[in-house]
Amino acid sequence: MKVLVVDDEQLVRWFLERALKKWGHDVVSVSNARDALSQITKESFDILFTDLRMPEESGTKVLNSLNSMNTNNMKVVVCSAFITPELSDDFKGKGFLTLKKPFKLSELESTLNQCS
Repeated sequence: MKVLVVDDEQLVRWFLERALKKWGHDVVSVSNARDALSQITKESFDILFTDLRMPEESGTKVLNSLNSMNTNNMKVVVCSAFITPELSDDFKGKGFLTLKKPFKLSELESTLNQCS
């Protein structure tokens, strides 16, 4: 699967990219919402992992922009340290999965399996 990782934290991008590539996925990673939206308009992705809180523009901008873009049933995983049960339920209602930071490799794998 082709995966887009959006996170302003370099270590998180590195971790996600390394794990996803090890599992055989094609990964593109960017550090901000602007670059994420640019990538989505240029390429088709199967899964989007996005942080919520980033400098400049938030991951919420990416999520809100998906409605007007042709994303071909792209699965979305919101990764944030600020995921509450209420927020998780809200995202699930929109068809998004959540992954609370910090997360374990097994939690990432479980979330990825839900995207298949």
